[in-house]
Amino acid sequence: MTLIDPVLLKSRLGQQAGRFDVDALPECDSTSSELMRRAERGAPAGTVVVADRQHAGRGRRGRSWLSSPEASLTFSLLWRFPGGATRLSGLSLAVGVALARALESLGVAGVRLKWPNDVLLETNGEFAKLAGILIELSSDRRGAQIIVGIGLNLQPPPPGDLPQPAVGLSSAGVDADRHTILAAILAELAGVLDRFGETGFAGLRNAWQAYHAWQGLSVQILGDAQMLCGRCLGVDDDGSLLLETESGVERIISGDVSLRRTGGILGAKTA
Repeated sequence: MTLIDPVLLKSRLGQQAGRFDVDALPECDSTSSELMRRAERGAPAGTVVVADRQHAGRGRRGRSWLSSPEASLTFSLLWRFPGGATRLSGLSLAVGVALARALESLGVAGVRLKWPNDVLLETNGEFAKLAGILIELSSDRRGAQIIVGIGLNLQPPPPGDLPQPAVGLSSAGVDADRHTILAAILAELAGVLDRFGETGFAGLRNAWQAYHAWQGLSVQILGDAQMLCGRCLGVDDDGSLLLETESGVERIISGDVSLRRTGGILGAKTA
């Protein structure tokens, strides 16, 4: 399989092509690490690094994300917002909306989102991970700088020590080439990030909840120090997860939790 061709990708992006500067690499440690180094050297917003293979890709909670061109699409996007990083709460959820919309435009049915940064495929009431999002933030005199890292499974990952079931686009019957897939995602990202810059996450909250895998369902939230059980009410305007428990509504602001569906509504308890 050949590298992503920036010229071919530009034709797929159409009017959005001028907003992106795409560099395709045969291999790197991680697309986000490579893009961070370029950002430190002054790379402009809209710079994209896509790699056929990465040998030190970073996922959520320090997990690795390895990639190969046949099995996955891994890339990172540099974007900037005026002001500080504190106004960017809920950004990973906004990116999830862009991914969900892009996948639906490619014909994927059953796209769902899991707080705070997973894209799932629902089949017969069961959920499996299709893509992951990792946001890295920093600030300088120019404002807030973000690097959006995305890993999308094209083929189901091999069986192994995975934290949850996983599938690929092939499982959803999509056989579009990588240029079409990447162009669809970048185009949606541009629109969503523009909206986020204007309204923050509040302007995308309803869109996220429309894709929410466990909206109104009973869940367990497992953190480092406690376990909370209750009914998932969705998210607040700042992207915080809202959980209705016997003692009231809890706002979950840390992304370092595991979310699990349960059979009924239970009260909160400590682990």
